[in-house]
Amino acid sequence: MVRRVLPVVALLLGLAPASHATAPGDLASALVRAAPAADPRVITLATRALQCVQKAMPARTLSVIDYSRPSTQPRLWVFDLAHRTLLFKELVAHGRNSGDNLASHFSNAPGSLMSSLGTFVTDGTYVGHNGYSLRLKGLDEGFNDNAESRAIVIHGASYVSPLFASSEGRLGRSWGCPAVRRGVAKRLIDTIKDRSVVFAYYPDPRWLKQSSTLGDCGTEVTAGLERATVPRRTLLSP
Repeated sequence: MVRRVLPVVALLLGLAPASHATAPGDLASALVRAAPAADPRVITLATRALQCVQKAMPARTLSVIDYSRPSTQPRLWVFDLAHRTLLFKELVAHGRNSGDNLASHFSNAPGSLMSSLGTFVTDGTYVGHNGYSLRLKGLDEGFNDNAESRAIVIHGASYVSPLFASSEGRLGRSWGCPAVRRGVAKRLIDTIKDRSVVFAYYPDPRWLKQSSTLGDCGTEVTAGLERATVPRRTLLSP
């Protein structure tokens, strides 16, 4: 039986709960102003999920991916929450089996080669076959909580670029990872690698209805954060 562990999570992460929380509506309005090209409804949902996570740990940045947009358009926004400013507006790839230029299929299953929806927290960097990469831990049970075992990470890729999009009519596709431009990958990862929330959106009715972080923010979310424990240091891997 899962216990409510909000204070314990904060201790495990070596963090202190925020002394006060920003009203979700106020924050959403500020972020919408900072990123007028983004869909305000998606930003509002992302701030709702952020508030859920912030019950257990403070966050410095919020990254929002809108998979309802074509891969040829910028659909990743990264916000500085303290200053309510936009740090990045970027292209981002989706999984090979999620769709062509437009994503329409999402999965939490190992081997699916699809992107996953939901709320993630960043969970340490490493260097692997895709170079410098950032682990993601999914908090929405049944939708993205296999992210770690599936090796769903943020990394740079040569197939994410305006030139590739212009040539092929779409970005290249990953095995489910939200891959970004190689030229921005290290800077973006270093910006969001600590105390950060990543929110991946698509208007999927089942996810919108059943998401742990968009719902009552119950024990599934706090249990997911507890499993994250202390953020890992940068590791080297083959």
